[in-house]
Amino acid sequence: MAAIDQRRAGFQKYKEDVKRRGKPFYPYAMFHDTVMSLVVVSVIIGLACVWYFTTGSDPEQCGKGQPHSCLLGPRYSAPADPGTTNFVPRPDWYFYFLFYLLRIFKWPNSVILGTIGIPTILLIILLVLPFLDVRRERRLLRRPVAVVSAILVVISMGILTYKGAVAKEALASEVKAAVPKWAARQGFANNQQAIAGANLFAVSGCTSCHTYLGTGSSNQGAPDLSGEGAKGKGKTFFHDYIKDPSQFGNTVMPKFGFNDDQLNQLAAFLDASKGPK
Repeated sequence: MAAIDQRRAGFQKYKEDVKRRGKPFYPYAMFHDTVMSLVVVSVIIGLACVWYFTTGSDPEQCGKGQPHSCLLGPRYSAPADPGTTNFVPRPDWYFYFLFYLLRIFKWPNSVILGTIGIPTILLIILLVLPFLDVRRERRLLRRPVAVVSAILVVISMGILTYKGAVAKEALASEVKAAVPKWAARQGFANNQQAIAGANLFAVSGCTSCHTYLGTGSSNQGAPDLSGEGAKGKGKTFFHDYIKDPSQFGNTVMPKFGFNDDQLNQLAAFLDASKGPK
């Protein structure tokens, strides 16, 4: 009760100070915030209009000698190639800290902790902090816990953002490093064509949608391929399927443009993948 009475007395003193020396938050400060918000939104809309109306080309003509730039930069870029095997997507700079957390928390055992657990915990702390810290003291020198916490958060975010910005694309190399383990567990260590196919599978981004012996992530409903060879489909089927998945009713998986030698290597790899021994 003493704490409640103290807060009530402090609020009453605040109201008296406002009447004597200043203006209340509502409506004066709220009006200023509203006006500033409208100014910011108007600037964003104006920049978007400049970007949109100062270029007249369409995306089909991009890269064919037609103008596609505006005063604020390109409006269109070259059409995306869904079959590319050498592009590794990266997030915008303000997500670099989360991007680097994924280098620390590996799939599949701890990735949930890095992507959902830690950000959620920090968000909850921010939400409850105003209800926990109700002191009227605002001088930084008398708030050591808050100051140290803020400094540690800024340093941590800065380091993770920097490391995420300069991090090399290690995804393909990390997956490729698992190929000898795959060969040993699947029993095709002496099958050079299957090993070549496994290496191609590792560096071509296949694990972005498929999983293989715990490596990769399952997206778009793509199946695990660890035991695909045990289904008795044969190399010819795998060759033809990878060459043009749409011929087999798969409209999600793109054509990757592999040549015949690469298709044969991938087919040998999948045919040899009969489940870990």
